[in-house]
Amino acid sequence: MKRAFVAALYLVLALPGLMVAPLASAQLIGPNIAPSNPPPPAPPPPPKIEVPKIPQFDAPPRNNLAAPRRRSFGDRVTKCLEEGAAAGLNANDRAAYSRACANQQ
Repeated sequence: MKRAFVAALYLVLALPGLMVAPLASAQLIGPNIAPSNPPPPAPPPPPKIEVPKIPQFDAPPRNNLAAPRRRSFGDRVTKCLEEGAAAGLNANDRAAYSRACANQQ
């Protein structure tokens, strides 16, 4: 009876081990062996290094001849209306002043 009990105990203890063994044997061993891991991306290219332009002492200075951009008509009228209000003009005088002022600028 004792021998049958020991055999049954071994069977009960060994049966889960036998069921897990086939699953564990399918695992791959080693670092990064899994086929689902893609290779790492290539490193980005190094930054482009440009030599800064050094001003020449004997070269004549370059003048920026472009005229400054003119403000829009609406902006000029608004500025002239604000100037007229600051000067204390009434509504009619302010309208006449803003028309003349915006067309001059």
